[in-house]
Amino acid sequence: MQPTSATGLSRSAFSHQQGRVDWVDYAKGICILLVVMMHSTLGVEKAAGATGWLGYVVEFSRPFRMPDFFLISGLFLGLVIDRPWLRYLDRKVVHFFYFYVLWLTIQFAFKAPGWMAEGLSPAGLAGNYLLAFIEPFGTLWFIYMLPVFFIVTRLTKSLPWWSVLGAAALLEILPIHTSWLMIDEFAARYVYFLAGYLFAGHIFSLASWVRENGSAALGLLFAWAATNALIVFAPVTVEMQQILGISSYSQLPLVSLMLGGMGALAIICGSVLLSKFSWTGFLEYLGRNSIVVYLAFFLPMAVTRAVLLKFAPFLDIGTVSALVMLAAATGPVILYWMIQWSGYGKFLFHRPAWAWIDRPSVPMATKARLHPAE
Repeated sequence: MQPTSATGLSRSAFSHQQGRVDWVDYAKGICILLVVMMHSTLGVEKAAGATGWLGYVVEFSRPFRMPDFFLISGLFLGLVIDRPWLRYLDRKVVHFFYFYVLWLTIQFAFKAPGWMAEGLSPAGLAGNYLLAFIEPFGTLWFIYMLPVFFIVTRLTKSLPWWSVLGAAALLEILPIHTSWLMIDEFAARYVYFLAGYLFAGHIFSLASWVRENGSAALGLLFAWAATNALIVFAPVTVEMQQILGISSYSQLPLVSLMLGGMGALAIICGSVLLSKFSWTGFLEYLGRNSIVVYLAFFLPMAVTRAVLLKFAPFLDIGTVSALVMLAAATGPVILYWMIQWSGYGKFLFHRPAWAWIDRPSVPMATKARLHPAE
C-alpha cells in the first residue's frame, strides 16, 4: 500500500500542524463518550430488566460508534509506518500490550471475589485470566485490537492499497460470526482503520472544507442524522428478522459498511464545527485523555450503577443511565488529576521506561521516563 500516491497523504500534509489537531481530539472525545454511554446504558438496562430513553441514543450511534474510533486511530499512521521495526513494535504493540496486561489484571482483581463467590475455582479463574491473552477481555478489546491492526497494516503496506482495502471491505460485508471476539471484530472493524490510514489526506481536506463552509456542513449533518435514524429505527418485520437474522436494517450487508463510513465522516464534520466553540472544550480534553477514560471507566460505572439502582428507585432508567455515564466518564479523569497532583500511580496511565524495548537516547530518557497512554 502506498497512501502517498493513492491518496496524496504525506508528511507535508501535516507540516502546518503544531502539536495536537483540535478536531481530532474532539472526535475522540465524542467517541469515548459514546462508548461509555453504551456500556453504562446496557449495563443499567440489564441489571434493571428495563429499557430507558438513553437506549435510543445508543442504538442511533451503534452503526458508527466504533468505526469512527478506528478510523481516527489510523489517521496518523502514515507518518510512522516506515519507522524501524523495533521502534514501530515498541510504540504500536508493546505500548498497548503494557496497558492491556496492567488493566486486565486490575479488572480481574476487582471481579475475582465475585466470581469465586459464585463458585468459580482458583484454577478456573487462572484459566480465564490466561484466556484473556488470546480472547480480548471485556471493555479492553479495543486496545487489544489496535496492535493487531498496526501489525497487519505494516505487513501489507507493500501490496496494492485497493486490494487490501477491498479485502477489508469484504470482511466487513460478509456475515462473519465465529463467537471469537478477535476474529469477528477484526473482520468488522479493520476496514475503517485502514481507511483512516489510506485516506488521511482526504479526511484532513474534508475537515478544512467544513471549517470554511459551516452552514453547508451543518445541513449535510442533519441529512445524515435523518438517514441514519431512518435506517436504524425503521421497523423490521418478524419474517425478515427470522430470515435475515437482523433486528435493524442497519445490520444488513453493505448497509452497515455505508452507515459506518458515513457516520465516521459525520463525527469528523461535527467535531470540526464543535471545535469553534469554547464551551465544548471538555470534549477536546476527553479526547486528549480518551485512553485514560477507556482504561478506567469500568469501576466508577459499576459502583455508580449499583448505588443508584439500590438507593434511587425513584429515578427512571434513562436518567440512571445518564448519571452512570457521567460518573464513568469523569471518574477516570479525577483519578488522573489525583495521580498528576500526587505523583503516585503514574504507571497506571504512563508506560514506565522499563517497559520499553526501544529506549530513547540518554538525554531524552532523562527528560521523559514515562510514555503516556496516548
